[in-house]
Amino acid sequence: MAPLLQTVPYVQTETLVQIDLTPNKPAPKPAWLKARAPMGDTFHALKKLARDLNLHTVCESAHCPNIGECWNHKTATFMMLGNLCTRRCGFCAVPKGRPEPIDHTEPARVAYAVAQLGLAHAVITSVNRDDDNLGAAQAFVAVINEIRKQSPGTRVEVLTPDFQGVPEARQMVVAARPEILNHNIETVPRLYRVAKSGGRYERSLEFLAEAKRDSLSNPYSLIPNPSPLVTKTGIIVGMGEEMHELLRVFRDLAERKVDILTIGQYLRPSRDHLPMSRFYTPDEFAFLKHEAMQMGFRHVESGPLVRSSYHAHEQAQSTGLA
Repeated sequence: MAPLLQTVPYVQTETLVQIDLTPNKPAPKPAWLKARAPMGDTFHALKKLARDLNLHTVCESAHCPNIGECWNHKTATFMMLGNLCTRRCGFCAVPKGRPEPIDHTEPARVAYAVAQLGLAHAVITSVNRDDDNLGAAQAFVAVINEIRKQSPGTRVEVLTPDFQGVPEARQMVVAARPEILNHNIETVPRLYRVAKSGGRYERSLEFLAEAKRDSLSNPYSLIPNPSPLVTKTGIIVGMGEEMHELLRVFRDLAERKVDILTIGQYLRPSRDHLPMSRFYTPDEFAFLKHEAMQMGFRHVESGPLVRSSYHAHEQAQSTGLA
């Protein structure tokens, strides 16, 4: 006897499944994040000066959106110690790699550029040089002294690495008495592992607290009865942090008597960098500024396009330095 076969009726359907193979377009930037393209005679003159002196600017290396506005106001942040960073932070566009030996003639060239531009407020930063923390600190001391020599009256703001917590490096820079000592906290503790490679949240807090104490009692200082150094830090938002985490960081910084705080929007430099979580609105930046000011900061710069040295001259004025 032949086995029974179960038949399944064939049902014809006219429904077609369409698959869109076109690549997803990134969401357009909100209107408040659009900056003017860099142009103008001053912009090109400053760019030529940096090239002629073989200098780097963090404005270019970090793809700062404010480069056109700042450079046309003759404000630039010079980046010393080469253009290769020894750390691989997930948010940062500065190139990574093994750096060249420290160029000890660089501080004099930076000071010359500051003098040629006639800057009232000079901002100097550097890549991380975990291969030579003391050498990096000595370069900051040298550039502060050279600017004092070549451009008397220019206020000097330095944005330094953490020098891996080496106290001698920090103390050397503080003893040179820049008008503002900046070290960026960057993000909330939970995101340090993915965002700030090689950094430690507690170490950055300690750096800022100890720098303030160093300015009052420092074995390297030659100034009797010095005044407290103005300290500054910055944080970028939009990498996945929560609002309550940001407020906790603000409280930590306020407890360490940090004077100036900058808050800006993270913009992903490339697909190789940390994804952006979301855009903060201008109202949220206003809220963050309000909350921070209530905690005792002397100045808070908060906005979508804010970067560490954005409106640095105005920040100095607000703390009584100008």
